[in-house]
Formats: sequence, C-alpha cells, structure tokens
Amino acid sequence: MSISVDINSVNIENSRKEELKEEFSKPYFLQIKEFLLQERNNWNIIYPEWKNIFNAFKQTPFDQVRVVILWQDPYHWEWEAHWLCFSVQDWVRQPPSLQNIFKEIESDLWIPRPKSWNLTKRAEQWVLLLNAVLTVKKDSPASHKDIWRHTFTDEVIKKLSNKKNWLIFLLRWAFAQSKESFIDSSKHIILKAAHPSPFSVHRWFFWCKHFSRVNEILKSRWEKEINWQLE
Repeated sequence: MSISVDINSVNIENSRKEELKEEFSKPYFLQIKEFLLQERNNWNIIYPEWKNIFNAFKQTPFDQVRVVILWQDPYHWEWEAHWLCFSVQDWVRQPPSLQNIFKEIESDLWIPRPKSWNLTKRAEQWVLLLNAVLTVKKDSPASHKDIWRHTFTDEVIKKLSNKKNWLIFLLRWAFAQSKESFIDSSKHIILKAAHPSPFSVHRWFFWCKHFSRVNEILKSRWEKEINWQLE
C-alpha cells in the first residue's frame, strides 16, 4: 500500500518545514510512516506520540539554531518521551541520564539542580535537542533504530552544517559521534563526550565542562550565552 505525507500536517516550525519538505516526500520517509501505521495496527505502543515526534523542530527554528545536542533514540518508558532529547515532562520521574546532566551542570556552572525536568526552555534558546532515531516501541530501547536507518537525522545534520555557520555540536556517546563526518569542522565546533548514562558517565561526561565551554564560545563571538538554569 502506498501512502503520502501531507507536509501541512507535520507539526514543525515553518522555516524548518521549508528546509525539510523534500525529505517528507522521499520513499524512505513514506516507508517509515507505513511502518509506524502498521505498528499501531498491531496494537504496539510507540513513543513519543505522533504530535511530538518532530517536537525539536517545532521548538527551535532553523534560522535560529546555535547549539545542537545529539543523542540516540527517545526514552522508551511510559510518558517519558516528548522528543526533546533527554527531556521529560515535569510530572514524569527523572531518568538517571537526565539526573547526571544536571549534576554536571551543577559542577560546571554552580547552578543548583532544578525541580523542572522539561528542557523546552533550552530549545527556546536556540538549542536543538535532537534524537537520531525519532520513535521507539514501549519498553524496547533502540527498537526502531534499523527502521529509521538514521537517514532523516543525517539529512538534518547535513543541512545544518552546509547552510549555517559557527554552530556548536555536542555529540553524546559513540553513536552520536559517528555523525561527525556530516559536520564541516572547518566552520563548526564539535564537542564530544560520553553518554550521561550511569554505565558510562565516568568515561568523560562528568567533568567535561561542555556547558561552560559553550557559553565561552558564544561569548567570544559576542553572542548571547545560553541560560542553562531551568528555573
């Protein structure tokens, strides 16, 4: 069965929609949509909800992006994912990876750990919080990794690298770092660190000081620094 994607029904910001509209008509993307519809028909629960799959692109316009944080796939527990990488709604339990991110910010910038865990405020400050894989089946981490084949996110990274200047890319973990080849390092800055998971946080995520480093870079360009404090 062949289906199409109505670009007007995709809930993302207009400048981002203009940049990505060609991707929504390509065969690989139509196959992804067919797969997700089939998952739903099979009564599989998929995160995040369809309306939130492109949340990162809704919150951060293409022409305003200054910092890109790249992770792998959304949280796979109930209600956690709303497709801003690492972010959860305020009323959802705080995942260990997010706890470790707040610990590093506290150590790096002396900012107290917040009560709010929703990172929308960062997305509104031109930080693109990007997952390489857009969906996941409930309780099955990385379950959609092969379905997406990372094609869509690869194209997003390429467009950012080619059409913008002086972005700061924060690549979390080896998977995200495999995308480095899509970034023109002659005009962008790349900061690499381990995943903030409890299993890898001591392999150079703690003490990486990337949050203060981002602000140092922005300040050196006479650009507004990121307010990493959520409250």
